[in-house]
Amino acid sequence: MTSKLVPKVAVVGAGLIGRAWAITFARGGAHVALYDPQAGAAAAALGFVDGVLDDLAANGLLRGASPAIVRGRMSVAASLKEALEGAVHVQENAPEKLEAKIPIWAEMDAVAGPDAILASSTSAILPSKFTETLKGRHRCVVVHPINPPYLVPAVEVVPAPWTAQATVDRTAKFMRELGQAPIVMKRELDGFVMNRMQGALLQEAFRLVADGYATAEDIDIGIRDGLGLRWAFMGPFETIDLNAPGGVRDYIARYEGIYRRLWPSQQHIASWAATSDQVEKELEAGLPRDRLDERQAWRDRRLMALVAHKRDASQKIKK
Repeated sequence: MTSKLVPKVAVVGAGLIGRAWAITFARGGAHVALYDPQAGAAAAALGFVDGVLDDLAANGLLRGASPAIVRGRMSVAASLKEALEGAVHVQENAPEKLEAKIPIWAEMDAVAGPDAILASSTSAILPSKFTETLKGRHRCVVVHPINPPYLVPAVEVVPAPWTAQATVDRTAKFMRELGQAPIVMKRELDGFVMNRMQGALLQEAFRLVADGYATAEDIDIGIRDGLGLRWAFMGPFETIDLNAPGGVRDYIARYEGIYRRLWPSQQHIASWAATSDQVEKELEAGLPRDRLDERQAWRDRRLMALVAHKRDASQKIKK
């Protein structure tokens, strides 16, 4: 489906996350101005884009547009002011350090048009920490993607205490128009939603390895060849709703007692650092460290195929 979006979006910071956002916005129909204070960074980001668009097109993941059209929607801005001029949405991707975000957000707030939404890709810093003193703090919000957003649609929309509801609503609507799947939080919380859930799973994984109950590969099998097969199509609540004849209430009645017995043994914290040697040794046996880039590229190609499959399956269901 070809998008009808025609706004201008500014992507501030053209690293790993910024370049992925550029593809997401441009694929959705927006004109993207890339800005990075580091010389050559924005141009390098476009070089990466040139290398991935054909694969996305081959999997039908450019929303009906050709690689040339999507690429033509992207340009490099020489300054922050140039990037933000006329932008309706600004996506900041500065380093994950509060001292780096505060000055750039002050400048963004001063330069951006009064109706522009200012969004941060931060995965760990609460929006209140870098927006409190801004004149336009009502239009500031976190929009945190799972990387890369052009393959993983879930994105967290996290308001600060003073973010206007209209800002949250506009942002969520824009994300949906782009083809993303927004998680709209009611208020800010450390870790947001996805990192809190991922952190809980990782803590249990490290605990099982650290306490000698299973190997790292055993844990990966449990997710890759077990839970993850269902999770590729549904979340934990829908999973349990379908795992008992009477739905979620029936599941709770049948199984809550089992999980309740587990909780006391899950209260101690396993040190990830103390277990890292064992985990890394196992992982390296299956994948030498000098082949990580190769495996990452394989992962992204498999994600493309999965996203295309889910899209096709969803369209068949609707018919």
